[in-house]
Amino acid sequence: MRFFRSLPIILLLGCIGFPTLTYAQQPLLAQTPPMGWNSWNKFGCHVNEALIRSAADHMVASGMSAVGYQYVVIDDCWQGERDANGNIQPDAQLFPSGIKALADYVHSRGLKFGIYTDAGTKACAGRSGSRGHEFQDARQYAAWGVDYLKEDWCNTGTQNPESSYTTMHEALVAAGRPIVLSICEWGAAKPYLWGKEVGGNLWRTTGDIADKFEGKDDYRIGMIDIVDMNAALYPYAGPGHWNDPDMLQVGNGGMTPVEYRTHFSMWAMMAAPLMAGNDLSAMSADTKSILMNKEVIAVDQDSLGEAGRRVWRDGDLEVWSRNLTGGYRAVVLLNRGTTARNITVHWTDIGYPDFLNAQVRDLWKAEDMGSAKSSYTAGVAAHGVVMLTVKL
Repeated sequence: MRFFRSLPIILLLGCIGFPTLTYAQQPLLAQTPPMGWNSWNKFGCHVNEALIRSAADHMVASGMSAVGYQYVVIDDCWQGERDANGNIQPDAQLFPSGIKALADYVHSRGLKFGIYTDAGTKACAGRSGSRGHEFQDARQYAAWGVDYLKEDWCNTGTQNPESSYTTMHEALVAAGRPIVLSICEWGAAKPYLWGKEVGGNLWRTTGDIADKFEGKDDYRIGMIDIVDMNAALYPYAGPGHWNDPDMLQVGNGGMTPVEYRTHFSMWAMMAAPLMAGNDLSAMSADTKSILMNKEVIAVDQDSLGEAGRRVWRDGDLEVWSRNLTGGYRAVVLLNRGTTARNITVHWTDIGYPDFLNAQVRDLWKAEDMGSAKSSYTAGVAAHGVVMLTVKL
């Protein structure tokens, strides 16, 4: 029914020569969880075109693009005032060359370009939102060459989130350019229940992530607390529609390398989008090794599209399992405690027969650990993980 409500607009745009795709012609976007970089976690409102160009350059030069990172996304604070016709414009001081030129530059690096808006009248930092301008804004984004749109949920008053995000989805379809829609409703309205139906490709399931292992930091939520909030949501993820536990904090300094490996491993297990949020121009060797671990990324990007789930827990010790293509299992042994502990995964925990041998590989050591019968035990650092693939 959403397509038919958009049909007059699609026909009108077609008549004036604007390139369009019907809903049925839209490709399946985000067949695997989106990977890229977003400006917010590190830079907040301190954005400009030089920063975004630099992020694109470093994504390529560092090798991140070669292992799957592709979206370069400007978050809030790029917006200026609307023009006399109500068209959204960039802040001319911050983006003097305009957004189309910036998108063209990102595309010239072999990457994709993303931008931010808000479903309310104003965005979270007080700049222009899209309420009442959805179709106008979507046409502008398409004309600029946008590939990814994050739509936030500030200043929305009594708006209904399902209706608001449906409107933006219809606007993007009518604009005729395939654009990934990232629903950033923060989870209060349970977007995992309806996000796919309103055309979202990913939806936030929690509030903003803090750069800390656990506990709150102002309104932000600790990394392991977000894991808990997402633990039961695995049935809602799949190709084209993903649970989004917020962007990565890897490399921003609030956690140890061990904790950042846990962060990255758990996001991969949950089939979460991998949107880096650090300063790409100043990455340490540890940060690079975490963000560019090809074997962990391969788990996140596995084409089966099943999110992992917690299959065993005893106090601070947990086992998570994720089904992969080819009959493999990805397994995380998670130690939430403050002292190193041994953790055992039993084959029956991950859906394998108890009496068979299986081949085990450690993804952070990048080592084959040989064959194990019935179970596998490893020592796990405090706040750390051992991440494995297991195959009969």
